[in-house]
Amino acid sequence: MRISTSEFIALMAMLVATVALSIDGMLPALPYIASELSPENPNRAQLVLSSFVVGMALGTFLMGPLSDSFGRKTIIYWGAGLYVFFAVICMLATNLETLTLARIMQGIGAAGPRVVSQALVRDLYSGREMARITSFIMIIFALVPAVAPLLGAAVMLMFQWQAIFAVFILFVILSTTWMGVRIQEPVTLEKRRPFDSISLKTAIIEILSHRMVRTAIVTLIFAYAVLFTGLLLIQPVFDIYFARADIFPVWFAVIAILAASASFVNAILVLQWGMRRLVSIAFRVQVLWSAVMLLLLNNGTLSGEFGFVMFVLWMLGVFFQAGMTMGNLTALAMEPLGHIAGTAASLVSALATLGSVILAGIVGQFFDGTPLVMFVGVVVFAICGAISTNHLQRFERPSQSASQTETKI
Repeated sequence: MRISTSEFIALMAMLVATVALSIDGMLPALPYIASELSPENPNRAQLVLSSFVVGMALGTFLMGPLSDSFGRKTIIYWGAGLYVFFAVICMLATNLETLTLARIMQGIGAAGPRVVSQALVRDLYSGREMARITSFIMIIFALVPAVAPLLGAAVMLMFQWQAIFAVFILFVILSTTWMGVRIQEPVTLEKRRPFDSISLKTAIIEILSHRMVRTAIVTLIFAYAVLFTGLLLIQPVFDIYFARADIFPVWFAVIAILAASASFVNAILVLQWGMRRLVSIAFRVQVLWSAVMLLLLNNGTLSGEFGFVMFVLWMLGVFFQAGMTMGNLTALAMEPLGHIAGTAASLVSALATLGSVILAGIVGQFFDGTPLVMFVGVVVFAICGAISTNHLQRFERPSQSASQTETKI
């Protein structure tokens, strides 16, 4: 590398943060989009978020394999260009259908920086050390969800909600330029794989032939589903159930900043406890915590100041769980696939993202103005995640001692 590990972590976090900014930055705008473009059905405004995630999932099927064939940096450039172009279309959209379609295409573009950055991490690290680096990336990455709603709200104080997309464009241009100047292409010409149907099919078959990889992907789907359920419904709950939409950006920032400690905790514990054990603990705690919230809602005590504080603490738990699970599960899925890291990153991210957004999107359409469906959805997904993690713990890394030796070095 041309750059230090600390700068590499910061840059990777900024590339991955393109996704967080594109989702969380839109949260304060949802009521305005609903009233302007879908007044007859406010729940349809959630499509602004879910359509972006669907596009990102679709894009990840291609971005990784393309980066194995044409280089990491080239694909990031093309993805960033696609993202910027359709961000302009979003600014000009006059109906929800156009905005939704443009957001799908914007998500496809965002898949470039997101997936290829994961491949870049795998190019340079493996095993628990990769999980540790990923945790440090997530610490910085968590600052973007904290700032994004505040940034979106600040923009709307001076401009209309369309101006938020100008912020997205500036962010992507800065991160892509930084990457282009400071990162040396790791996939040199002699390392590149041909991009054809046979090579792609062979790689996919190899990836899915690993039982541990398949189990890690299924578990990752449930981990993402918990997070996306929270993201899709947190603003409507603040607005409709607690009537605190005006202070939502501030509380969201507080939750995200505090939840960033999860990645720090994970980075410390993962070398001693292991990835599987931490993921198992995180899911089990989430099941208990969400069950308590369901009981409070059922007996009518989840209201007023007490109910609001409990909800904020519960959302902190949702975000904290994400920091304790997603990086570890991604590292587990990528562990045996270093020689096809780009394709592996694409397939793992695509399946996990698409599966989870479908689950969370279904839950979101049943929103009735209360946190009920939110709690039920998270409980169900966390239980499924805990069961899947139990199967994941049966698989040990094939080169446990070698990985530990590498970590010590």
